[in-house]
Amino acid sequence: MRRYPEEVTAETQPDAVTVVLADAQPVVRRGLHALLSPSAEVAVTGEAASAREALALATATRPDVLVLDVELPGFQAGVTIQEINRVSPSTAVLVFTAVEDEHAILAAMWAGARGYVLKSCPGDGIVRTIRGLATGEVILGPRVADKLIGQLSLEPRNQQLFPELTAREREVLELIASGMRNVAIAAKLNLSPKTVSNHISIIFSKLNVSDRYEAIEVARRARLGRPGPPGHSPVVPGGSVLLAGRRGVVAPGAPACAGARSVRG
Repeated sequence: MRRYPEEVTAETQPDAVTVVLADAQPVVRRGLHALLSPSAEVAVTGEAASAREALALATATRPDVLVLDVELPGFQAGVTIQEINRVSPSTAVLVFTAVEDEHAILAAMWAGARGYVLKSCPGDGIVRTIRGLATGEVILGPRVADKLIGQLSLEPRNQQLFPELTAREREVLELIASGMRNVAIAAKLNLSPKTVSNHISIIFSKLNVSDRYEAIEVARRARLGRPGPPGHSPVVPGGSVLLAGRRGVVAPGAPACAGARSVRG
């Protein structure tokens, strides 16, 4: 884990966006650092090689934007990004990765990421993407946006997918898949934590899984881990979508890559 306090000085532009880079590959971090550092609009304040280091830097430096790869060692879908948002609510998380699997995209956006851009994106758009996130935009690469919108348009199929579960157990399973912990699930469903724990034990037994992570994988493979609470469609009239709790109209634009889409919310 590396910090760069010398880059956050009185000489730094007052409106410069502070950024932490988190990637397992040193060559990627160096490349991004070299790309971003010449810009007066961006100040790189540190680098991390693991999810633990990224969380520590977010806690210590509260950057405006944290750029991370979902293949970062120790990264947990639906948990790592939530933890970063918890310790530094003002930090916008940009997922910069080669992974374009729809489940990874959904998990990241539901957890609270404000952007998801593939590493195939031309480098000259990264500064604009970071500036956009820092000013409240949600930015998706073109292929990412297509996959996300396709997933959001799917009809809920919980009852057909897991007929062995009761309606309440399906609700609990979906909330587990979205990354919520037992206490949060209890509050959401107006249940006691003990009752939630009992439901989870029964779910594990019925689905023949041994732990929470296996249950999450089963649920996500069945397309349960979609953004939005049970019974709520993430697609709303007028072409608006709900991304990580933010409503906005998806519109074509070029904030980063050709065809990238920005949601201002």
